[in-house]
Amino acid sequence: MARALLTGNSAAAWAARLAEVDYVPAFPITPQTEIVETLARWIHTGEIQARMVTMDSEHSMLAAAGAAAATGARVFTATSSQGLVYGFEMLYVLAGLRAPLVLVNVSRALSHPITLEPDHNDVLAARDTGFLQFHAESCQEVLDSILMAYRLAEHERVLLPAIVNLDGFYLSFTREAVEIPEPADVKSFLPGFEPAYPHLSGPAPLALGAAVLDPALYTFFKYQMHHATENALALYPEIAAEFAGRFGRRYGMIEEFMLDDADYVIVMTNSFASMGKAEVKRLRREGKKIGLARLRLIRPFPHREIQRVLRGRKGAAVIDQNISVGKGGILFSEIASALYGLPDRPPALLSFIGGLGGRRFRPEEFDGILARLEAPPESPEEIARPYLLFSDEECRDVGRYFSVASGEEKSHEA
Repeated sequence: MARALLTGNSAAAWAARLAEVDYVPAFPITPQTEIVETLARWIHTGEIQARMVTMDSEHSMLAAAGAAAATGARVFTATSSQGLVYGFEMLYVLAGLRAPLVLVNVSRALSHPITLEPDHNDVLAARDTGFLQFHAESCQEVLDSILMAYRLAEHERVLLPAIVNLDGFYLSFTREAVEIPEPADVKSFLPGFEPAYPHLSGPAPLALGAAVLDPALYTFFKYQMHHATENALALYPEIAAEFAGRFGRRYGMIEEFMLDDADYVIVMTNSFASMGKAEVKRLRREGKKIGLARLRLIRPFPHREIQRVLRGRKGAAVIDQNISVGKGGILFSEIASALYGLPDRPPALLSFIGGLGGRRFRPEEFDGILARLEAPPESPEEIARPYLLFSDEECRDVGRYFSVASGEEKSHEA
């Protein structure tokens, strides 16, 4: 097993190489491009035996990916932000075709205004498509999650495509020490893809994408997909245990950080959870009984694990690095639904929105989060209201910026 300094993008490329993918349809977009550039170089030098085709857009890229997966090929591709939403129509098609490929999304906030920094509105917009979703905190986890995603997606009881998500710039271009498994070890964990279902390269004629005009039959197709996600939820612990036994790294559906005796829990996901862990350590040194739960598996959503981790706590704060405009934090709503109806008293659950467009979290914001958890609001309206992690000083700065931009002399305060 080799150890190397790799960016998150390079780790994703290494995972595709170790998985011995057959086909890589590609379209470049910042901050994902390094992934397909690295694979293109290896294909050119003969270090991996795969075919890469540069497509005209992300829509055609995903169409090609689905068609190749329908022939029984192991397919890998990657995109980011506007590219993901440009090909959005095909996400539903690929899931409906039960094409078990892996798509890496390097999160970047969506336009408008345009930015290159990350948040999660791009990937969470795809939560209802039928794709499995893995969310990584570190470069090592990027590599490992892709291998696990193939293993789960290709299982005959699942057969659904998967997204592995990493944060743009904060992870995609950050170099970290990564253990690169030996190809033989990966081969024993992830054998070559042998479809256990009829496919386009099989001996019998086959048509895919046929129209279904019977509502009952259409409903049955959708139920099959949902049942497959339930199978994925049941199979994941087995696959994670096998991965841990072989490679020494264990990944639960939820990572539990300093939770053993925690009265209060911060819920986060992706690379910004590293900032949260640093603040939890600081608050622990100050005598505060607080911990952090990081979501790794977002589709299928681990309702029972959420209940297990948060049951019996005094309070929990969900920090969403996204915003559903007109509603609030996406993951807050999903976690609230998981806790609804618990027989014992659920924890006070508060919503915080931060990290939009890559804005870093401040230590004082975690002090404020804990203070609100210790003295939560009493009215239902205030409890459900999302708090925006954005300081008064920043509001004044934004006001001054717009004053200058508009040609006005006076300052506007938000």
